[in-house]
Amino acid sequence: MNDVPRSEPLLFAPLELRSVTLPNRVVIPPMCVYAAKDGMPNDWHLVHYGKFATGGVGLIIGEATAVEERGRITPGDIGLWRDDQVAAHRRLTDFLKGEGCVPGVQLAHAGRRASSQPPFHGGRSLTAEDERRLGYVAWQAVAPSPVPEHNDSPIPAELDSADIKAIVDAFAAGARRALEAGYEVAEIHGAHGYLLHEFLSPAVNRRDDAYGGDREGRMRLPLEVTEAVRREWPADKPLIFRVSAVDGEGEGAWLLDDTLVLCRELGERGVDVIDCSSGGIRGPATAAVVPRGPGYQVPFAEAIKRQTGLTTMAVGLITEARQAEAILAAGQADLIAVGREMLDDPNWTLRAANELGYGGAPYAAWPPNYGWWLERRARTVAMFKDAG
Repeated sequence: MNDVPRSEPLLFAPLELRSVTLPNRVVIPPMCVYAAKDGMPNDWHLVHYGKFATGGVGLIIGEATAVEERGRITPGDIGLWRDDQVAAHRRLTDFLKGEGCVPGVQLAHAGRRASSQPPFHGGRSLTAEDERRLGYVAWQAVAPSPVPEHNDSPIPAELDSADIKAIVDAFAAGARRALEAGYEVAEIHGAHGYLLHEFLSPAVNRRDDAYGGDREGRMRLPLEVTEAVRREWPADKPLIFRVSAVDGEGEGAWLLDDTLVLCRELGERGVDVIDCSSGGIRGPATAAVVPRGPGYQVPFAEAIKRQTGLTTMAVGLITEARQAEAILAAGQADLIAVGREMLDDPNWTLRAANELGYGGAPYAAWPPNYGWWLERRARTVAMFKDAG
């Protein structure tokens, strides 16, 4: 980590991760938008991600990118399960890099949460009615054990040893395609009730083979996937793993102590950053299991950072620039993920620069295409105020 003068906000200090330098500590975390067709990013995605890049974000981690077609959450998910999807991703990464932003990919498999409606259509498992009404064709979801997500959900198919090997290979192939597509950072999705989290959780994983049973067995697939991705992902590029630090309480839950053990193992396998979320095994993928409030998941990032020595990313109701700066200054995390607040204000990063006094003159950090207009407007507004 770079030594930063005290006068410079930590939020705008570069961060070196292997050979990749993030220009600042602001991250767009993965947020699915369900706008793809046949797994292909399109113009909507280019504008969606592009506005965050022109808004000054340091790292954009794209939405859950399926490594298998059956691993999509919904029919609108993007993917890298075929070679012909690479060029569409390359269009995104070329633009983001051109704006000085680092593009990241989240490699994912939905597991038993697959074959679902987009949340804005209800988020439930696809049915014949969805095919008639919306054109969404259902497919067979898979899981470590035949445990449905809800009482009225279809029973997922239990993965056998050949299926598990194929999934490990699919994550590795996804990493190869992501590299070809121009991504600089890769994240493995091990949270929010999706496949790798399902293997970790005793609430879903009822297997009695090498991939189930005790914690060591339940960690086996996520660790094998990590090893396979790290072999394909260049040694000079960083790897992130997203965890649900806790997914419930009491017996049958995945707890913070479990996450600490997992993170130490991930670090030994070449993971550079832990993206610290929570929840997802029961209820919606992003449902919290701890009371929501400003920065409610920051303590997970702090505990993992302090007890494992790994670089961590904090996420969850971080909405204000000074709040983000305080988290970094207290050493609770190294990166700040701002998600839904960015949907409301894609220029959040640039506004944070103004608020924290970064860049000197107001609007100095903004793209010159915008900054000169805004600076002139500010002078005009000040003149009228002085006159009044």
